[in-house]
Formats: sequence, structure tokens, C-alpha cells
Amino acid sequence: MTTTDQQYDKAIAGCRDIFLVKTKDYGTAWRVLRTISIVDQIFIKAQRIRTIQEKKTQKIGDDIASEFQAIVNYAVIGLIQLEMGENDPEELDVKEVETSYNKQVEIAKKLMQNKNHDYGEAWRDMSQESFTDLILMKLQRIKQILSNEGKTLVSEGIESNYLDILNYAVFALILMP
Repeated sequence: MTTTDQQYDKAIAGCRDIFLVKTKDYGTAWRVLRTISIVDQIFIKAQRIRTIQEKKTQKIGDDIASEFQAIVNYAVIGLIQLEMGENDPEELDVKEVETSYNKQVEIAKKLMQNKNHDYGEAWRDMSQESFTDLILMKLQRIKQILSNEGKTLVSEGIESNYLDILNYAVFALILMP
């Protein structure tokens, strides 16, 4: 049986491969996105998953797994954007992007490992629908933080919500048949 770390790494490897190929095709055009735009892109993906889950049918070829992969990649974009800031260059070298991607994924993986220690991998008993709903909830939280000019009183910030979104999407990918 494979370990959670191995399953996590495998799911991320698939996401990373897509991300890097798209970076070669499009460059880092995503650098122009503001936080709300990234949130909206993740929302579109999560809402499509929810609609497919509810209707049990779809008319566009992209499957649910590819949408969860896109959510992972947009969450990584969000984390990179938070770290880099708007004054950094828009066009980045593919190697630099890969290094940034790996850094953010390592942060997310460490968070997953710590939470798994405390929660006993409860996510393994959760439904794909719950992951979708939790992602949508985290997006609402980010929108509220943005409307509060990025300030929170006692709650986690935008970065923590992106990390949770990333991990929920990875969990969904791991549990897919």
C-alpha cells in the first residue's frame, strides 16, 4: 500500500507537469492576475465540479480530475502571487516558476502532514462533494478577507485558505477511483 506522502507526491506530479507545460506554452501570463481573479478562476472550476456532481452528467469533455488539478494549480498561482508581489517581473523563467511551484507545494505538504497527525487522516472518510464544498467555502472566506482590505481579527489569512484549497483538491485526486 502506498503512503499518503507517496499518493500526495503522485497527485502533485501530475498537476506540476500540466503547469510547467502550460508555462512553456503561455509563459507566466498569470502574473497579471489579482487575488480576486485567481479566486474567481478557482470558483469556476469548483462550481463546475459541483454542478457535475449534482446533475451526474456533463457536456464538456474535461473530467472532474482535471478540474481538481486546475484548482491545485490556481492555488499555487495564488500562493506565488502573494509571495512575489505586483512589483516583481511578469515574465518568469520556467526554472524559476518550477522552483516557486515546488516551494509552495512543500509548504502545503508540510501543513497536510501536520494536520494528518492531529486529525488522523479524517479526509480519507470524506466525500468528493465535501471537498468541493469546503473549497467553495474557503473561496468565500478569501472574498470576505479581501472586502476587509486583507485584514482579519483572529482568522487565518488568504495564504492559509489557498493552502487548504490546494490540499482539499489533492485529497480529492488521491481518492478518485
